[in-house]
Amino acid sequence: MATTPVTRTSTRSRRTSGAGWLAWRDLDLVLLGAVVLLGMLGCVLVWSATIHRDDLTGGDPKAFLAKQVVNLGIGLGLMLAVAATDHRWVRILAPVAYVCAIAGLVLVLVMGSTVNGSRSWLMLGGLSLQPSELAKLAVVVGMALVVAERSEGRWRDRVGTADVLLMLTVAAVPAALILAQPDLGTMLVLSATVFGVIAASGAHRRWLVILAGGGVGVAAFAVVSGFLEKYQIDRFLAFTDPGRDPKGAGYNVEQARIAVGNGGLFGQGLFDGSQTNSGFVPEQHTDFVFTVAGEELGLVGAGFLILLLGIVIWRALRIAARTDDVFGRIAAAGIACWFGFQAFQNIGMCVGIMPVTGVPLPFVSYGGSSMFAGMLAVGLLQNIHLRTLTAPASRMQPAQRVLVRG
Repeated sequence: MATTPVTRTSTRSRRTSGAGWLAWRDLDLVLLGAVVLLGMLGCVLVWSATIHRDDLTGGDPKAFLAKQVVNLGIGLGLMLAVAATDHRWVRILAPVAYVCAIAGLVLVLVMGSTVNGSRSWLMLGGLSLQPSELAKLAVVVGMALVVAERSEGRWRDRVGTADVLLMLTVAAVPAALILAQPDLGTMLVLSATVFGVIAASGAHRRWLVILAGGGVGVAAFAVVSGFLEKYQIDRFLAFTDPGRDPKGAGYNVEQARIAVGNGGLFGQGLFDGSQTNSGFVPEQHTDFVFTVAGEELGLVGAGFLILLLGIVIWRALRIAARTDDVFGRIAAAGIACWFGFQAFQNIGMCVGIMPVTGVPLPFVSYGGSSMFAGMLAVGLLQNIHLRTLTAPASRMQPAQRVLVRG
């Protein structure tokens, strides 16, 4: 009897090609597990940082714990929603996300609230939103979309001058609005992310040299021209010499280093940190939450937290390396750079090797905006991962087909 060549789609491909149906086993479970553990550890650390702070909790020791658990739950829901979205819709909605991020940054300058010297927050009833956090993801997907739209179908892989200039234009608009707040912490993270995206896009090395040199030049100009506020300059000087003003600009750095140093190898015990219980470290449940891990869980616990962050970055880079989709590759690499530099900046300022700039620790620090932006990014990584699983089946060669006898 004649044989008929038919394409046999794998079970995994059928599961992920369904109409919006998401199979748990098809997700990158290592990435998911690391993010969930970080979120749960963050809830505990936030609880420890606020349990004795009646001035923050209003007498309810579990107030911030409950809020952070809600933030984590909403974030996981957003992650799964993005992961289950058809990849074509992800690209269609990328420009919409970018425009919404720009609109949010404009609204902040028009009607935002000033916190710690930066006009970065929108107060919506009883909720607060920081659009600059969502702008990081918008810039990544916007730049990735530019490269994907201009490179698909071309015979060469390397992006040209016009491509790089378009990517820089996409990044320049939100960057200018963030500088106007001014939010230098977010600006540093955004700059590192843009550098990583351009590097991942295959741009010529000279662009990386130009960007690095230009960044140093802009930073120097901002210092000597008086563009920076006095408190921002004081923070930088305190970083170079923490003993310069231990009761003023250097207070945060000095107290953070004391807290981390108190932990030793195994820590003083959860909820038993002396610096934490005394409230000596400012903004400990947000920007300085790593000091709680260092003091109460010690080097072992803080090292485990860093390991989880490293796993998230590793899986993002792995997803970028395994996909043959230009948009997915650049977006995943950009997210890895974002998470990597932001974690380094946050932990670095807690141990005194980076200046205090006020950036949250991804998935750990208290706050909805940072959690939602990070989880949306993880959802995009999962979406790219799922797309990579189904792609081979749709491009199966004749040699991969199975002959079925009738």
